[in-house]
Amino acid sequence: MTVSLFTFINLFDRQLDNAANILTKGVQFAADGGHSEEEMLNWSLIGDMAPLRFQLMVVCNFTRLWPARVAGLPVPVEIDQTLDVAGFRAAIADAKAYLAALTPEQFAGRDDVPLTYMLGTGLEPTLPSGQWLTVFATTNIYFHLSTAYGILRSKGVPIGKPDLFAGGL
Repeated sequence: MTVSLFTFINLFDRQLDNAANILTKGVQFAADGGHSEEEMLNWSLIGDMAPLRFQLMVVCNFTRLWPARVAGLPVPVEIDQTLDVAGFRAAIADAKAYLAALTPEQFAGRDDVPLTYMLGTGLEPTLPSGQWLTVFATTNIYFHLSTAYGILRSKGVPIGKPDLFAGGL
């Protein structure tokens, strides 16, 4: 298989499936334990870390925004972390639909196109588009999905590594 920037679209789509899978299992566990969905979305690993809802927000945003930036397309509107479970399910479905509409041609020849992006305050690197997608975006998607998984595991949700990496199978 030839690896191209477009190859990462399928990878991002699978990560959205995994996010949906662990969210569903988290919702069921919360309900079985008498916890509200809102409470579950506010779970975090420790007090000063961002909650589950933030982790899901980043996964949904990064899987749409970074392919758009790299392909030179209009950047979709970001979702925020105030969504409820139904909102996150819809955001995951919307992100999957967005990815499904992308084509290999939109990424062809874009590997080395310079892309400048402001990270936080005061850091505005210019990197090749391919590096933003394959390193920056992919690493962040995995980090935040893994953190969501860790939050749910720490609360006792019966999920394992297959749920994180093969939840959509």
